[in-house]
Amino acid sequence: MPPDSSAANKVTDYEAATSFLGEWGAFQRRVFFLLSLSVVPNGLTAFSIVFLADTPDHRCALPAHLNLSAAWRNSSIPLEEDAIRDGALVPSKCSRYKVENLLKYSERGLLPLDVNLSNVPKESCLDGWEFDHSVYTSTIVSEWNLVCDESWKSPLTSSIFFCGVFTGSLISGQLSDRFGRKIVMFATIALQAVSRFIQVFSPSWMVFCALYFIMGMGQVSNYIVAFVLGMEVLGPRTRTVFSTAAVSLFFGVGYMLLPLFAFFITDWRMLLLALMLPSGLCLPLWWFIPESPRWLLSQGRTEEAEAILRNAAEMNNIEPPTVIFSSLQNRVKTEERRPCNICDLLRSPNIRWISITLWVIWNTITIAYFALSLNTANLNGNAYFNCFLSALMEMPAYILSWVMFRWCSRRMSVFSSLSSGGLFLLIIQLVPAHLAALSITFEMLGKFAVSTAFAVVYAYTAELYPTVLRNTAVGACSMASRIGSIIAPFFIYLRTYSVSLPYILMGSLTAVAGLLSLLLPESFGMPLPDTISHMQQFPGCCQKTPNTKDEEKAAEEKSLVRRSSPQINQQP
Repeated sequence: MPPDSSAANKVTDYEAATSFLGEWGAFQRRVFFLLSLSVVPNGLTAFSIVFLADTPDHRCALPAHLNLSAAWRNSSIPLEEDAIRDGALVPSKCSRYKVENLLKYSERGLLPLDVNLSNVPKESCLDGWEFDHSVYTSTIVSEWNLVCDESWKSPLTSSIFFCGVFTGSLISGQLSDRFGRKIVMFATIALQAVSRFIQVFSPSWMVFCALYFIMGMGQVSNYIVAFVLGMEVLGPRTRTVFSTAAVSLFFGVGYMLLPLFAFFITDWRMLLLALMLPSGLCLPLWWFIPESPRWLLSQGRTEEAEAILRNAAEMNNIEPPTVIFSSLQNRVKTEERRPCNICDLLRSPNIRWISITLWVIWNTITIAYFALSLNTANLNGNAYFNCFLSALMEMPAYILSWVMFRWCSRRMSVFSSLSSGGLFLLIIQLVPAHLAALSITFEMLGKFAVSTAFAVVYAYTAELYPTVLRNTAVGACSMASRIGSIIAPFFIYLRTYSVSLPYILMGSLTAVAGLLSLLLPESFGMPLPDTISHMQQFPGCCQKTPNTKDEEKAAEEKSLVRRSSPQINQQP
């Protein structure tokens, strides 16, 4: 349906016009829970590489036809110092004694104890490797021998996934702002399901990585669009719960289910197939989740927006007004009706400084979150339990983020969580080495604080930007944060130089980001902006005195929206 030309030049105070729906009717409950359910597959797949690309214990294989005694086969692998185990001697994973020498000693009737093995020449694993299958039937590492000289391919697999996430963040927001939230959301869910199904049949590591890149594009796009769609459809009180606790908690549920799936399905191909099913089950939700009426209205498609709201009123057993969007309609400047893109985030000084500040904050949070998450791999114990525990400890952080977002200032919520997280990380270097449990406690507290900040800043970002640019803005922030996820492993690598260095850097950056957040505008109690003229002002970008009719009209429109929504400014 082509946009109505008269409606295309109007904007409605959406929240005042739709207040007749209430906050928690059948329509809102359906949207709330179905959108939350749609992000469970994201939690399942976000860290699946932990099990798909885990490296089982391995050693050099010997030729099957080799006529060696059992004693010589058991002694064919040299011992070497293991830096992780404080220099303890362990069998080498990438070398063996030369087979012809072992065969010569065996034919002469000598036993390993009769030979000084330190003088026996060594060679690489010319016949492949033997992998321990007690934990995993197979992983991509054992499938394609991604060990020793090929071990760099394993972490590169994760980097390729995050490059896909980076790309998806770049394009999904613009596609969603251009073509609609719903169609992009379900297109990316389908993309995840299809790419993961094809990935099951990957004949090589390169094909696996190419499909993993595509899956990364789909995963982040689905999450961001579902998040923004809920923010725009739900009322001010309900969206506070949705944007902070709900999507994060349901993501965490998927994250906690991952080790359960991996425990019972130890073959990487079958695990991929099992992880594909939840995405496929989300596709029928197309018929139950509506398009964003707020977005339709911003595109001038008033009739479609009204049809959705009338259907919602029927579900809630409420009689809607005769014409929903007739009151409080004001003309919008021509330049705000054109399609917006990522360049609009830098077009004016006000939106430029808000965008740059948020990009720095998002990037810093992501560095700390992923670095601390990756560092849990250094913990001893069962891999499945460690993964479950890592997911479980984030749940109270998400609940706290909802409490803070519901009743506290946005700026103070981000500032307090980031500054406390930075403080916890900086304290770690002061803990004596023999108090390892205390160091781990402070590290977990640091991740708790960073996880809280992550949930809050997602919702805060969506509140700061207008409807015409919201999905693009959240996608751009997510894109910027992926730079942090790519370089986060290098922060952990700094442990080889100094154990304290990663904590000093992460703690300092996180604390500085907390201070930087105080420069952002406050959005607590404010209605979501629909146009660029509704946006709050960044400190230092002084608002000009209106001296043209368009500027006066924009100022009057912004004032009218605020005055007409008093119920939003008073959070209980």
